Amino acid sequence: MAIKSRNKMNPNFNMASMSDLVFLLLIFFMLTSTLVAPNAIKLLLPQSNSRTIEKPPKIVISINQQYEYFLQGVQVDEPALKNGLTELLTGLESVSIRLESDKTVPVQYVVNVIDIVNDLNNRFNSTHKVIMATSPKRSR
Repeated sequence: MAIKSRNKMNPNFNMASMSDLVFLLLIFFMLTSTLVAPNAIKLLLPQSNSRTIEKPPKIVISINQQYEYFLQGVQVDEPALKNGLTELLTGLESVSIRLESDKTVPVQYVVNVIDIVNDLNNRFNSTHKVIMATSPKRSR
């Protein structure tokens, strides 16, 4: 008597589930890579040949083309910038502050930020420094 089983084994490998998984991973990485915005404020930085690399800054100040100040990505006016920097730097002795300024911004706006930091240095006897962010110079 021959007993036959109803379930037959199929030795072929089904690739349908594997391709679904690959497409899901592709979609996931495409979405997450577009969500990462390292520079949320659109700036065209001035160019420079210097290659000074800083540690990750604790404080970032930006000035855009409309001469608006941003402290840690939040838009502030000049008095609020001074108050915000005072709060962030209170109790700290030496912090590097990265200044990102559009290359079309007049120098006076950059000097205003440097003056605020120097005033805080004199008031609290600290040694905070302002580092100007630049982009690499393109060779022609």
